[in-house]
Amino acid sequence: MFRIRLVEQPMPTGSKDPDVLLAWLLDSMGLVRSRTEGATVDEEQGAIHRMVRHTLLEEPLKGWDNAAISEFSGLSQTGVHNQMHKLREVGLISSRLEGRWHVNVLRGGSMASAVELIAVQTRAIAVMRLAELGDAISDSESRMVEAGEDESQVFRIYIAEPGPTPEDSDRLDCLLSDLGITGDRVKKGDTVTRQVFDELASSERPLTLQTLADRTEETRSRAQRVVERLRQAGIVDRVAMRDRIAMDVYAGLMRQYSARGEEWLMGRGGLGRLDEDISTALIKGVRKDKMSIEKVEEILATVSIDAQRLLLNTLGGRMPYGYRIAGKNGADIAERVMINIDRTLRRWKTVAQRLDEAVVTE
Repeated sequence: MFRIRLVEQPMPTGSKDPDVLLAWLLDSMGLVRSRTEGATVDEEQGAIHRMVRHTLLEEPLKGWDNAAISEFSGLSQTGVHNQMHKLREVGLISSRLEGRWHVNVLRGGSMASAVELIAVQTRAIAVMRLAELGDAISDSESRMVEAGEDESQVFRIYIAEPGPTPEDSDRLDCLLSDLGITGDRVKKGDTVTRQVFDELASSERPLTLQTLADRTEETRSRAQRVVERLRQAGIVDRVAMRDRIAMDVYAGLMRQYSARGEEWLMGRGGLGRLDEDISTALIKGVRKDKMSIEKVEEILATVSIDAQRLLLNTLGGRMPYGYRIAGKNGADIAERVMINIDRTLRRWKTVAQRLDEAVVTE
């Protein structure tokens, strides 16, 4: 069955080295799992890199059987069998039984053609699976009131055609697994991914990690891992929870005034960075013990979110963040994820074309 990982990587700009281009392509398809710091390209990529580089890439339509690939790559036939399974799964190669051996070719006769076929298949399946995901997401206009973070996030998602449904799962469980949201190592009966997704998909407001942990009765770290995979896939956003800033600033002001006084608040406490009328109003309220969360919110109404974040930090607090589905409905999510998928596929096609040209000119 078709299954591929899309892992966004910086393009190898300007490189004409076939090893570098092939390494990037295999890595971006999630075919390389482990890395060793300081290793060469060949050492880092390992078995699958050597196998493709010295057989299929050199003579794409020769018809390589496992014995011949084993001889040229130095792998055992068992190792070749395992690697060929991965390549067939992502659609890079196709096989045909001839006698007692399967012979393998690079689809389309070149890396560019193989990647073109993969891109068509990936896109079609992604559209189908994201529509399925959208059915599980409730519509919400209020969900998108606050802008999401611009923080750079590496795009990572799995695309797989639908498979059989296990007895202890439903179609949504299978979909979350097929999209890579459950991770690579899932214990039987582990429902944390489904629980976290259900909470986010039905929520009108951003939810903190602690809220997700409490509602799912899981640890905060386990909830965070699920959320991060959802963010990498473009399904979930991190957003500043502005409605909680005033509460945290109020607590910081009262605590720091009691412990360090007015002079510290105006200096290292950060009030001196605000406009004079705003800092004066805050200090006056604290000094006369007439400050409240509502009063802080009113005073800071004209202050930018970045300035509020800085003030909260200097007062010893942290910006409160929550997580939400990154769209008002399933169609929004599908559009957002498909933009990322299309960008990744365009990069694959560009690098595959350069790889074919680099092999020819060697």
